[in-house]
Amino acid sequence: MQILVVNPNTTASMTETIAAAARSVAAQSTTIVAVTSTMGPVSIEGYYDEALAVPGLLVEIAAGERSGAQAAIIACFDDTGLDAARAMANIPVIGICEASLSTASFIAQRFTVVTTTGRSRVPVEGLVQRYGMAGRARVRAADIPVLALEDPASGALPRLRNEIARAIDEDRAEAIVLGCAGMADLAVALQREFGLPVVDGVGAAVKQAEALIALGLTTSKRGAYASPLAKPYHGALKSFAPGAAD
Repeated sequence: MQILVVNPNTTASMTETIAAAARSVAAQSTTIVAVTSTMGPVSIEGYYDEALAVPGLLVEIAAGERSGAQAAIIACFDDTGLDAARAMANIPVIGICEASLSTASFIAQRFTVVTTTGRSRVPVEGLVQRYGMAGRARVRAADIPVLALEDPASGALPRLRNEIARAIDEDRAEAIVLGCAGMADLAVALQREFGLPVVDGVGAAVKQAEALIALGLTTSKRGAYASPLAKPYHGALKSFAPGAAD
């Protein structure tokens, strides 16, 4: 099976981290195709970045579906553009926030999401509510700019470790969810260090995508995720009009 993993920011080095995490858990029969958006912000930190990352994300998912992908993963913890992608695509589309929260719920009654900045914490809290986990999950921010995760001299890892320790002590967390795709390579080491489950959304999404493909399930096209209605789009978004690329 072939799974498309889209990094909706434009930082290719982060895509490499995400791809490695995805391949480390994928079945031998699964091919991971990881791509970087070619338009939008270098990192997604807050609502404005998220909105402007969506067009590039949709371009990559559409291209991946045409090239044979059987499922797509949006590798941003904001689940950037998830609803729009599900309406557009005919393959399952999974967001790593939803995937990681559902995975954590199988193995812990109480868990804490540790994300990057306070600016990002508020959207994640909204997703926790949307996915029905508000009674079980708390959200913390470690005050880490996303791109600092790629700089060993930034102090990002000690701040992340400190926030995890606080979550265990103050929240009584039974598991930790890493709230950024750029943390995907840290889950195994952190799980060993802290002695409790640490969920990476990229890996969780890969296994859920494999399950959906194996079960022959895709997104319902009735109601909310019905295909977009044909209509003209104008200006810079003209090419995004439904059917425009057919």
